[in-house]
Amino acid sequence: MASQERTGLGLDASAEHHGRCPVEEVALVVPETDDPTLPVLTFRAWFLGLTSCIILIFLNTFFTYRTQPLTISAILMQIAVLPIGKFMAKTLPTKDYRIFGWSFSLNPGPFNMKEHVIVTIFANCGVSYGGGDAYSIGAITVMKAYYKQSLSFLCGLLIVLTTQIMGYGWAGMLRRYLVDPAEMWWPSNLAQVSLFRALHETELKSKGMTRMRFFLIAMTASFFYYAVPGYLFPILTFFSWVCWAWPHNMTAQQVGSGYHGLGVGAFTLDWAGISAYHGSPLVAPWSSIVNVAVGFIMFIYIILPVCYWKYNTFDARKFPIFSNQLFTSSGQKYDTTKILTPEFQLNIPAYDSYSKLYLSPLFALSIGSGFARFTATLTHVALFNGRDIWRQSRKAMKNVKSDVHAELIKAYKDVPEWWFYILLVGSVVLSLLMSLVWKETVQLPWWGMLFAFGLAWLVTLPIGVIQATTNQQPGYDIIAQFMIGYALPGQPIANLLFKIYGRISTVHALSFLSDLKLGHYMKIPPRCMYVAQLVGTLVAGTVNLAVAWWMLENIENICDVDSLDSNSPWTCPKYRVTFDASVIWGLIGPKTALRTWWALQEPGMAVPDWSFLASAFLGTEQNVP
Repeated sequence: MASQERTGLGLDASAEHHGRCPVEEVALVVPETDDPTLPVLTFRAWFLGLTSCIILIFLNTFFTYRTQPLTISAILMQIAVLPIGKFMAKTLPTKDYRIFGWSFSLNPGPFNMKEHVIVTIFANCGVSYGGGDAYSIGAITVMKAYYKQSLSFLCGLLIVLTTQIMGYGWAGMLRRYLVDPAEMWWPSNLAQVSLFRALHETELKSKGMTRMRFFLIAMTASFFYYAVPGYLFPILTFFSWVCWAWPHNMTAQQVGSGYHGLGVGAFTLDWAGISAYHGSPLVAPWSSIVNVAVGFIMFIYIILPVCYWKYNTFDARKFPIFSNQLFTSSGQKYDTTKILTPEFQLNIPAYDSYSKLYLSPLFALSIGSGFARFTATLTHVALFNGRDIWRQSRKAMKNVKSDVHAELIKAYKDVPEWWFYILLVGSVVLSLLMSLVWKETVQLPWWGMLFAFGLAWLVTLPIGVIQATTNQQPGYDIIAQFMIGYALPGQPIANLLFKIYGRISTVHALSFLSDLKLGHYMKIPPRCMYVAQLVGTLVAGTVNLAVAWWMLENIENICDVDSLDSNSPWTCPKYRVTFDASVIWGLIGPKTALRTWWALQEPGMAVPDWSFLASAFLGTEQNVP
């Protein structure tokens, strides 16, 4: 108990000889002391961690197919395991056991903060790396539920595990740039650090309200408050007075609806609605919040209305102002089965005779803005962080001034980089092997895999710098799918897999890096972090696929909105967007769309064909329509 009380209270001798963290928020929240004698990877940590991981991955996978997807965060387990851990500390035997010369105890003492952090790292594997985001599962769902493709479980397991382990490899390579420097502070971690301290540290009542008392009051108040929008008055979840005033006016619905329109005059008293897509605003820097707000106002309240009502851009008024569906030129839902061959490729004559592909105005503009986001990300990092990255690359983090947290973590053995390289190389080899063994299923050839790996290596660092400093993660899904869509037109599965390996491995890498920074702040031995993240990832990925596979095989017509009962919850809106993207960039693709547009603009003229550049560069023959 004395060691726990020392942890985080005041500064120890090491803090006096090394500078405090230059980021004020970190200096105020993160403890600047450490107790190296605290056990970390105990039996309790393994049991509670793996249990939390499996429960979260099961629930998150199950609920992600529903009309209203629900993500259960690791914070729930972070709170729930505390009383269980303390109960185990009081009841488990303290006897030492020896197995093959290795001595251990089921109960090495009080349930401490470092054990609690390791349990949370396991739980995060059930959210960030597989269950909550479920990107790899999204691709498998589209392949099985939308394209009705026969896919082996082993191939699906390789897709899930290789993307996540590859992200772990990228994270290991980039630790020196995105974890060690004090300026890379990962704002979202501070909320968890503060919660850990509130749950474990003992504070004097004379100081006023303690962290634990504040936490209990806030938790109780939020529990009772949620009953208002959640059960008593569900209308307050998203309320629009514009729609309420003019319930039968279509323009009023387009302007005021918070679900299907611009949301003018709409508001919510439900915290789940506020934090659903951009995370909690309480952990984002003020400059980041202002940036998002300005962009939202310009995009939603200025550009979109002008394109829709004033200029009717691309016949926008034929379609809903906001929808994730695909449409024909007459405004009907697009039937992709009419343009799909038995080999899951584009039937060009059928496409020419059916219809061009149309999108809702907001969907189309959001796709267009994706190109600007990608280039802006690279430019911003090059201008504002390029000098620091170059300097750290040359010095390899040697003789660089470190803060107190970096000095304290040096008391533990570091993880050799070759441990991460083994995972990276292994995932690359397995991915290439999969592209050869299941060539007809995955459609993505070996050079496409290498292209995806190179893209991920290029953009993970600049995007990581932005997330580590602003808590925002710019995406480049669109540019990735555009590039492979032009190189491999008419092949939607290849487009899906390229996105998984080129973009989603970056998402997993950033999740791993965020947790590595959390371990850095809480002084968790790096090798314990390595083991916990790796084991948690393997368990989460396997359970993630097993649950999804069971649901796809046993729920009739899952994700098929037209065949489901009107009251069925299994409509999969989250994966509908993934399917739409594979149709836009993979099945039809930019090359085919350009050919159709060119023919409409200049009848009789041949569309320019730049695909020979890909053939010459890659040394392979391209089948371009």
